[in-house]
Amino acid sequence: MPDATFLDSTELVLNMGPQHPSTHGVLRVILKLDGEKVLGTECVIGYLHRGVEKIGENRTWAQFNPYVDRMDYVAAVSNGLGYCLAVEKLLNVVAPPRAQAIRVILAELNRIGSHLLWLGTHALDIGAITPVFYCFREREESLKILEQYCGARLTTHAFRIGGLQYETYEGFEKDILAFCDMFGPKLDEYEELLTENRIWVGRLKNVGSITGDECKQYGVTGPLLRASGVKWDIRKAFPYSGYEKYDFEIPTRQNGDTYDRYMVRMQEMRQSTRIMRQAVEGLAAGPIMAKVPKVIKPPVGEAYVSIEAPKGELGYYVVSDGSAQPYRVRVRPPSFVNLQALDRMVRGALVADVVAVIGTLDIVLGEVDR
Repeated sequence: MPDATFLDSTELVLNMGPQHPSTHGVLRVILKLDGEKVLGTECVIGYLHRGVEKIGENRTWAQFNPYVDRMDYVAAVSNGLGYCLAVEKLLNVVAPPRAQAIRVILAELNRIGSHLLWLGTHALDIGAITPVFYCFREREESLKILEQYCGARLTTHAFRIGGLQYETYEGFEKDILAFCDMFGPKLDEYEELLTENRIWVGRLKNVGSITGDECKQYGVTGPLLRASGVKWDIRKAFPYSGYEKYDFEIPTRQNGDTYDRYMVRMQEMRQSTRIMRQAVEGLAAGPIMAKVPKVIKPPVGEAYVSIEAPKGELGYYVVSDGSAQPYRVRVRPPSFVNLQALDRMVRGALVADVVAVIGTLDIVLGEVDR
């Protein structure tokens, strides 16, 4: 009988989630354990599925725009930017230079906000409670700017197909520069708390390691890929929205472990403030909207555009049949693709390490399940 030795087996199958504070949403991870050691995992997703792509095929091109903000709701600005760029490619339209610069400023501000939420919750998962208060304090300042710009804090519908709907408010540039001045010293504060902290280093170093070649095999992108030594950033490789004009570095590390992913994201936040400063200094007067018809009907064709979202490569594939509604919408979300590597990263680790690795993946289930 195949199950004759079941009671003598040391293997235990355990559910982690879907209602678990450290799975960052309704993710169910089936753990196969030998005591505390992880023998294998299986991710069960779909608890949050909302059919966003199918909704896109039953709305007009412009009506679907706010829906994408609800996928990775921590980085709504990036979602909107990717979708607008994809439709603009179909229409053969380019946003005016001023609109592009404002898009870059808001996208980088949103990247910082996304990374701050990741850092606070990741530290909380591992047992450090202070960073979450610090991170939310600074994130609040970034949300205030977004709220004053377009009225929303979380699902920030900032961009429109062809450019922007809203001109910047009075004092926008001053607020951005003030945020950049304030944020640098705060990053040093986080690093003082964590970077050389014995417990933090002990819980993160050599945990969830993955090589650059394995990242490529799994399709892993973003900070996870760069922490494994691969210098790949879509803002540099395929520049969009004028990123080629800005001087910034691509932070990389070599070990591909949880600690290196932490270090890469900390450096990314510094680079984002650097980009924001340059964009504000080069912000020229001019229109914020290209010439786009009121009823958008792109010519028959297809387009794929990917951007460097906070979590990795976010791609939109859109197909037009010449009507006012998309024929097909397909999203390539970084959280979903990066989650594939979880099993590889936690095999042989301990149960406590699973929590650390899920945190370092920085997934949002709204994007995984769409």
